[in-house]
Amino acid sequence: MDRKILIILAHPIYERSRITKTLVQQSKSLRNVTIHDLYERYPEFNIDVEAEKKALESHDIIVWLHPIYWYSCPPLFKQWLDLVLEVNWAYGPQGKALSGKIVVHSVSTGGREEAYHQEGSNRFDIRTLLSPFDQTAHLCNMLYLAPFVIHGSHKITNDELSTQTNKWLLTLSTLQQMDDLPISELQKLAYLNHWNIPNTVTL
Repeated sequence: MDRKILIILAHPIYERSRITKTLVQQSKSLRNVTIHDLYERYPEFNIDVEAEKKALESHDIIVWLHPIYWYSCPPLFKQWLDLVLEVNWAYGPQGKALSGKIVVHSVSTGGREEAYHQEGSNRFDIRTLLSPFDQTAHLCNMLYLAPFVIHGSHKITNDELSTQTNKWLLTLSTLQQMDDLPISELQKLAYLNHWNIPNTVTL
């Protein structure tokens, strides 16, 4: 089994990013991974809907990779969702094009993990804040896993980033190679980072 991965990258200031850039660059070491930079391809926000549909149809795992912007996503990714996921293609009576595809939602935040709790400064946990994306994937009959989250982008150390990047690569590689993925287990986790990956899969 070697599932094809499409990374939908949406970072308005990618050249200044640290976490996202590291994840993207390291992902190039994996087989059958396509990196699709929305802000590079569509600087005027003129999305080629048919080209995006073809890209989605030809991959098995869809990664939504972006920083959290005001408890949501950057504007171009929202427009991508609005335009590409059309009725009777992605959802609706005849909308079966994305059925069964796996969604890995990978986000980074400026705040530390402890800020994303009921008692924290942001009042809600990440799963709650990302629930509209979870529901979007569900409506399209996609398999939305727990999000892969890296917190504290402004203060993360090199060692912490290296650890999270290695976990990211191992996670993607396992999702590619593992025959019987425990989808229901991966949907129930708080973070995909917490997945106790079997040691049978290596990079």
